Amino acid sequence: MNVLILGSGGREHTMAWKIAQSKLLSNLYIAPGNAGTSQVGTNLNVSVTDFESIKEIVLKYKINLVVVGPEDPLVKGIRNFFEEDVEIKHIPVIGPDKTGAQLEGSKEFSKEFMVKYKIPTAAYGSFTLETYTQACTFLDTLTAPYVLKADGLAAGKGVLIINDLGEAKSSLRIMLQGQFGEASNKVVIEEFLSGIEVSYFIVTDGDNYLLLPEAKDYKRIGEKDTGLNTGGMGAVSPIPFANKEFTEKVINRIIEPTVKGLKAEGINYQGFIFFGLIKVNNEPIVIEYNARLGDPETEVVLPRIDADFLEILAAIPSKTLNQVPFAIKPEAAATVMMVSGGYPGDYEKGIVMTGFDQIHDSLLFHAGTTVKNNQTVTNGGRVLAITSMGTDRQQALKKCYKNAELINFAHCYFRHDIGFDL
Repeated sequence: MNVLILGSGGREHTMAWKIAQSKLLSNLYIAPGNAGTSQVGTNLNVSVTDFESIKEIVLKYKINLVVVGPEDPLVKGIRNFFEEDVEIKHIPVIGPDKTGAQLEGSKEFSKEFMVKYKIPTAAYGSFTLETYTQACTFLDTLTAPYVLKADGLAAGKGVLIINDLGEAKSSLRIMLQGQFGEASNKVVIEEFLSGIEVSYFIVTDGDNYLLLPEAKDYKRIGEKDTGLNTGGMGAVSPIPFANKEFTEKVINRIIEPTVKGLKAEGINYQGFIFFGLIKVNNEPIVIEYNARLGDPETEVVLPRIDADFLEILAAIPSKTLNQVPFAIKPEAAATVMMVSGGYPGDYEKGIVMTGFDQIHDSLLFHAGTTVKNNQTVTNGGRVLAITSMGTDRQQALKKCYKNAELINFAHCYFRHDIGFDL
């Protein structure tokens, strides 16, 4: 099979690394890819939202399967684009259509979906600038802290958690006046839930699904979860409290009703679903859905899968996911993200990286890198995910940190306390 992966981050490099091991693979292409993906496949310099150019390369390279990494092309309807084009409609796209991608693309859609199918989630209200007064009245009914979420995609920056009621009301007005562009024309206000977070993942063909390993990621830039939110500073899998009893609750109350609910809505959802959960008094509650795999969670989820990943993906179009051999390795996995100095604020690009040849016992998944003058250089805020396996989380993390010290680029930074709260 000829496979095209869309994306350029650590998630896509991990997917490419896993797919490259498949006995079914003929040729692997990644658009646009990064310095790491070029080691396992061929990078093609095409934007993930340039659908016409994607069509051209799909025909040129005789692609049999398209795997979508990030959320943006899904929300913009890449699957619909393929299904509506006579030349490429026979080529399967792994990822939901525009309606299914609303699980992530619209906070209001996902909250209404959860309420309709009795999936546990925080109390909420949805408001626009025209209903600002009602929004303030709703805020008065809640206790601090107050959670404000831009309804649309805001590149991971559209969520504010505010402790002061007056500040929450003024911040809400600023959001509704366009702080996050069109994404915050509508804002969802949520009850704050206190607990510990965990992410569950499935891949589904619309009828059947496989439960992938769970993971926990660490979003804050600073040690002990302080400072600004980032795209993710590290992740671990498995999670000690996500035991058989807790997972059965997740399956029965959240995963099964979601898959059945999508089907009941007439949505032929074929791809990944990421369930961002919080454990409150040992009960799982949904914070958010994503319509794709997480990053950096993918970097610990896929290395724990004991199966041919391409065989799994290839079974989705024919809805035969229940016939594919699948198992999860007992080992633990951890990943530590090396980032550019200044991230998540302003940072430099194009800084030369060294030390790759010294790495042992870890996998290096490139996130924000590119090749310039035959050297690997930084090309983003989150630069490199260092993933390790071990008999337990501590052993895996020890390997990650040992190797993080060997990779070098000016002003690099990583958190030394991933997994600290477990």
